[in-house]
Amino acid sequence: MNVTDLPAVTAVVPTHNRPEMMRRAVQSILDQEYDADVEVIVVFDACDPFDPPVEVPARRKVRTVVNSHSRGLAGARNTGIDAAAYGYVAFLDDDDYWLPGKLAAQMPAFLEPEPPVLVGTAMMVDDGQRTFDRLVPVERVTHADLLRDRMAGLHSSTFVFDRAALTGPVGGVDEDLPGGYGEDYDLLLRSAKVGQIRVVNRPLVSVTWAGQSYFFGRWSLYADGLTYLLKRHPEFATDRASLGRLCGQVAFSRAAAGQRRAAWPWIARSLRNDVRQMRAWLAAGIALRLLSAPWVVREVQKRGKGI
Repeated sequence: MNVTDLPAVTAVVPTHNRPEMMRRAVQSILDQEYDADVEVIVVFDACDPFDPPVEVPARRKVRTVVNSHSRGLAGARNTGIDAAAYGYVAFLDDDDYWLPGKLAAQMPAFLEPEPPVLVGTAMMVDDGQRTFDRLVPVERVTHADLLRDRMAGLHSSTFVFDRAALTGPVGGVDEDLPGGYGEDYDLLLRSAKVGQIRVVNRPLVSVTWAGQSYFFGRWSLYADGLTYLLKRHPEFATDRASLGRLCGQVAFSRAAAGQRRAAWPWIARSLRNDVRQMRAWLAAGIALRLLSAPWVVREVQKRGKGI
């Protein structure tokens, strides 16, 4: 393969009042060791736009736009997809950054005889105190895999899509999800129905897990988003372990939000489908005031996991 065969890429960076983190994210895209054109579209969501102070090398460009869809991450990403000049679209959250070899490792997969609709990578997690690698269990992700496991190592800041899939059979980011929580999981599930999802199983993106996320600790949003996903993807009901997992997550979120009465039906539903579902047992402990949600989350994250 000649370097001239490498496809050009548009990277979409939604941002809201985090100028220094955004600058770091944009610079990490511009500094990619990738011999093809790359544009960065910074989408300003509910904040005033400005040109980020970055060094723009040859074959790179930066554009700034204002979110023209619904407010939030989903609308901002869809604004960037609409504005993209190139046939492949990557996502990067403004508090994360790419390592230099990311695109060079991913993009050759799109030139194979049966190209994927989406290529991700593993990630390096920064929790504010330490960093650790989070790999993905498989390198070819199926819809059945995703029903059973969200595969948290497959983060949206690693995604590169065939833009034609996003504007066609997969569809854009769902702007109707309550609070926008779970939009990445929804997008993975829809992508897996359309074609291949591939993973370069090396940590090529640094992801921040230190509380800056809009969703951090917003338990009611978690529960509402997961309940929406259960309705949108009825395939969860075909696998008891999958259903038990998602119901356990809703139960934990309701209990953590202090909605103890609302948590109990979800605890029961989770355990009916999978009596070993630890999230449901933890939710019961929180609902009975035997455990605190912050303590549980801290202990889980110490092990490199998530609820």
